Amino acid sequence: MLTIGEFARMTHLSVRTLRRYHEAGLLEPAQVDPSSGYRYYDAAQIPTAQVIFQLRELDVPLADVRQILLTPDPAARAALVAEHLERLEEQLARTQAAVASLHRLLRPEPAGVTVELRQVPVQMVAAVEATVADTDVLAWYAGAMAELDAVVSQPEGPPGGLYDNALFTHGRGHVLVHVPIAAPVPAVGRVRSTELPAAELAVAVHAGVHDTIEVTYGELGRWVADHALAVAGPVRETYLLGPRDTPDSARWRTEIGWPVFRVTGTG
Repeated sequence: MLTIGEFARMTHLSVRTLRRYHEAGLLEPAQVDPSSGYRYYDAAQIPTAQVIFQLRELDVPLADVRQILLTPDPAARAALVAEHLERLEEQLARTQAAVASLHRLLRPEPAGVTVELRQVPVQMVAAVEATVADTDVLAWYAGAMAELDAVVSQPEGPPGGLYDNALFTHGRGHVLVHVPIAAPVPAVGRVRSTELPAAELAVAVHAGVHDTIEVTYGELGRWVADHALAVAGPVRETYLLGPRDTPDSARWRTEIGWPVFRVTGTG
């Protein structure tokens, strides 16, 4: 038997950490002296202690650690760990996006965003649409584009999307993803032919990855407000160049178009 101090040296875990694992029911000592309360461990427990430590280093919740340890099937254990790693990757992506946005906000481009007003005519498109939560938009978009690609082999231009205001204000709203077409296509699965209405747009181009696109949205919104314009409908995005076209994210370009009208009574 090993004393808790000896076990701590062998696992590089502090005595305090081992006591915490015991209290949480994650790692029971092999023996506890009933008179002194001293904890004793078996050398065979060393790998288990190290596994617990690594899982906690990855911020796996205690309940999940316990579940992993109690799961006898290696494949099932691996699946539980992989599920948590996916959550960590999503969290890391959000953190990186927030950092990128802060860098751009704290070191803005000297000239700011360039905005133009553009009259857009009616456009025939093949589209997939649904009401989507903001947290699901990326996955839903990927699935919708896969369906469009299967139906439209030669689109008349780059893909795009219409995003209802409720998606931004309430976290859930109507989304329509589309590719331009010369003539209607047969309805297949969720794909339908439809027309995007004519609109006057305030247009700005976002360069690079989408991690900082909300900053471009903010700059475009400020321009709209400064020019006494109001938003009149869902925001339109056109993916001029993206990951479908090149792996070089520095070359990616997303056009943001806000349908607008001039506020009555302004100069």
